[in-house]
Amino acid sequence: MTSYQDWQAERLAALTAEDAWLNLTDRVEVGSGPHSVGRAGDNDLVLSVGPDHLGVLTATAHQASLRVGAQHLAFVKQGGNPVLRTAGLLLELHTVEGQPALRVRDLGLPRKVALSYFAFDPDWVITARWEELAAPKAQSVDQNGAGATEVTLTHRAHFTHEGQDVTLLATHWKAGKPMFVIRDATAGVETYAASRFLIGEPEGETITLDFNRAHNPPCAFSDFAICPLPPRENRLPFAIRAGERKLG
Repeated sequence: MTSYQDWQAERLAALTAEDAWLNLTDRVEVGSGPHSVGRAGDNDLVLSVGPDHLGVLTATAHQASLRVGAQHLAFVKQGGNPVLRTAGLLLELHTVEGQPALRVRDLGLPRKVALSYFAFDPDWVITARWEELAAPKAQSVDQNGAGATEVTLTHRAHFTHEGQDVTLLATHWKAGKPMFVIRDATAGVETYAASRFLIGEPEGETITLDFNRAHNPPCAFSDFAICPLPPRENRLPFAIRAGERKLG
């Protein structure tokens, strides 16, 4: 595991990257096309940034292209989704529950954010029991910015806090590591109201839950992000004064 200071630096670098959340200006669902795209009101898909008439978009759930004059520019998969850089914009095809949408980022916008954290508390670095479920279980998860989605549960973490048994469900996985979507008694006052994310570090039958690394979801930074909300088990009645605070 990286040091806490290195983790904070990596967190800031990821947030200020050109394909992160600080310069996301639009998310427009795409139906059967092709669609004219641009800032002018006579386009099929009207954007808040870029040229008045950017081009003509053709998209499916997994691929897209933009016709600009006689040129056909193909979106190229980068990371998880197909993207295209053109006219000072970063266009991304983002599909949720089979519904494709065009995400637009303005590469000319400043990408700065001031993150604040509670003081590091070693008591919130918890070694929990890491339990694999007897069989994978489907569960519906509500989302901020979209309807519910279905995830597959395979593991849960158990620990005790001040005599209270706690079970957290790992609803998502990031880069091969389990992610817990949590909410605690600081939500809406000291931390982001909807949730925070926590990435666990499993090792055999235990998992390290470092709540000092609990961080805000993308929805804290952009109205155009879609974020899972915590399941009932992950809504904690006590305060966790560790990790990332809400934006000032």
